[in-house]
Amino acid sequence: MDELRTRGIESLAIPHNSNGSNGQMFKLVDWAGNPMDDAYAEQRLRNEPLVEITQVKGTSETHPILSDTDEWADFEIMPYRVATTLASEPHGSYAREALLNGLAFLDRGISNPYKFGFIGASDTHTAATSDDESNYFSKVGLLDSTGFLRGSTPLSEDDAHLVREAGRAEIKEVDGKSYMSGAYETWGASGLTGVWAEENSRDAIYNALRRKETFATSGPRMTIRFFAGYDFDASMLGEQNLLTRAYAEGVSMGSEMLASGSRIPGFVVWAIRDPKSAELQRLQIIKGWTVDGEHHEMVYDVACAASGSVDPSSHRCPDNGAEVDLSDCSITRGVGDRELKTVWRDPDFDPNRQAFYYARVLENPTCRWSTWDAIRAGVAPRSDLKATIQERAWSSPIWFAPGNAD
Repeated sequence: MDELRTRGIESLAIPHNSNGSNGQMFKLVDWAGNPMDDAYAEQRLRNEPLVEITQVKGTSETHPILSDTDEWADFEIMPYRVATTLASEPHGSYAREALLNGLAFLDRGISNPYKFGFIGASDTHTAATSDDESNYFSKVGLLDSTGFLRGSTPLSEDDAHLVREAGRAEIKEVDGKSYMSGAYETWGASGLTGVWAEENSRDAIYNALRRKETFATSGPRMTIRFFAGYDFDASMLGEQNLLTRAYAEGVSMGSEMLASGSRIPGFVVWAIRDPKSAELQRLQIIKGWTVDGEHHEMVYDVACAASGSVDPSSHRCPDNGAEVDLSDCSITRGVGDRELKTVWRDPDFDPNRQAFYYARVLENPTCRWSTWDAIRAGVAPRSDLKATIQERAWSSPIWFAPGNAD
């Protein structure tokens, strides 16, 4: 790509399915196994400014092993290496840890190779996006086109016998029933990319991708905004010129926020639901920072549905009581919000520490695609698969850099 650029051909690459890379996507050394240096880090950042955080073969934000204080880390985890049922090593495979590793490089005086924004994609091989839980058709056509092929509905005794005889697939026994097993049941109905561009044109959209003013969703068409600025306050939330002021006085997602003495930046975060999906439950900011290269992270709820108050000790919203009826996948209505919007300041801010922040918004719970399959087949959902999920969207990060840039 660098060679193409010398010929006036601009390009970028977006790595995908890092969750299935067995730790190879976000290594601490370069592609040849050499220690990371500034030249490699800068080349990688120049050519790979974005990372796919969610798609049909699982979500690559983080993993419960890597983020054990994040109650929402266990979301659409595909535990296998791509195109196998071999376990994929979590370390080096997930975006949040990579962002932290990038800060750790900076602590050592090396450029950050992992200063990337987020996008979502489908990665289906059918020329159609399978991002609707209630109408999920998976990825590869005839091979996973039905519930029993996907492992969400049980095989008949005759079918199970034929599969065993053929020896072409694994069979798993769950609650006394036989299911096709492998990777298909761990795949998800995901995902989409959103960009904040000046207009709907190729150049404007490409420029938005290049500057990382992008967000990802797990399928629903919710939107999310994220800005940081030192003069932001709650009064601006009701202003008609909110966005004009946010761009003029701060930085948007995908950007770096420079220190201004000991001042604490305010973060404007604003999410709007998909009107055809569930209502929003909570709006969060994920913070990552390092101390002498050691990783630290925190999840802050910053806005709650129904004007609920965030507990200052736990940094969590109260449970809003939203439920799912697993007999027909109907959901509780009227207990979530159409939009969530706030200005937030980090209660643990340290102007002397490198950090990143990104926003995450969660819907109320809804049925997972495997539960929809079971209901249509008239059988109970498979007990070892999650019956419900909370669809979500992620903004690209904003990075904080210490210094005295008044």
